[in-house]
Amino acid sequence: MITVKRFRKLEGALRAAGYGPMIEWSEHIQPVSTAEEFAGEAIYVICNSGMKNSVAAPIAVRCLAALAAGASVRTVFGHPGKSAAIDTIWQQRATLFERFSRENDKVDILSELPWIGPVTRHHLAKNLGADTAKPDVHLERLARRDKTTTQTLCRRLARQTGYRIATIDSILWRACADGLLNSRRYEAEGWKAAFRPAVLETIKVDVTDGPERKGGSDPPLPEAKTSVDGSRNGVANHAQQNDFDDAAIAAANMAS
Repeated sequence: MITVKRFRKLEGALRAAGYGPMIEWSEHIQPVSTAEEFAGEAIYVICNSGMKNSVAAPIAVRCLAALAAGASVRTVFGHPGKSAAIDTIWQQRATLFERFSRENDKVDILSELPWIGPVTRHHLAKNLGADTAKPDVHLERLARRDKTTTQTLCRRLARQTGYRIATIDSILWRACADGLLNSRRYEAEGWKAAFRPAVLETIKVDVTDGPERKGGSDPPLPEAKTSVDGSRNGVANHAQQNDFDDAAIAAANMAS
C-alpha cells in the first residue's frame, strides 16, 4: 500500500531531483478566466493525446498561431480528427467557456468537447484548475494493487498530506514515469520490488525552459508563467501525463 511514509519518500526523491517547481505549480494553479485560455488548454490537451510532449507542443503552438491569424488549423496540422475538433472548440470558445464556468462538475462537462475522452477530460480539468486525478495507466496500476481507484487513492493521500488531489496525482505519475516507482512491478509484486530511488541519481532536471518530460524522455516543465502563445501556462509548460491516450489506457486495463 502507498502509505503517507512511502509517498513522502517519492516526494522527497523528486524534490531532490529538481521537480520542486512542478509540485508548486500544481499546488498554486489558478482557474482559467477567459474563453481564450479555456480553448488554449483544450487545444494543448488534444494535441498531446497519444503523443510525446516534445512532438505535440510545437504543433499546439502552430495551431494557436493559425487560429490567431484567422485560419483553420488544418493548414498547419494534418490530423483530420484533431484539427476539426480544435477548429470547433475555437469557434465555439465563448459558449463552451460560459457553460464550463456555470457547471459545478468541471470534469463531466468536458466530456462533451470533441476529442476529449473519459481519461483526457481529467487531464484537461487539471489544466483548467480543477482538483482531480487523471486515471492513466500508471495511476490505475497503483490503485489496483491497493484495491482502490485512482480518485480514492489520490483523495486519501491528499487528506493525509494537505496537498491537492491533482498534486498527489502529478507526484505519483512523475515517480512512475521516471522509474522511481515501477508501476508494473508495484502492481505485480508490491512496494519493495518497485521502489528504485537510485534511478533518479542519473536524471538531471533542467528547470529553466523547454518542454516537460513525458515518458521520461523530454526535459521537465519550468515554473508556471504567462505565455504569449495564447495558453496561460505555455503549451510546453504543463505537468500532465501524455504518454497514453484513452484508447491505449482502455486496452491496457483490459489486458491487465
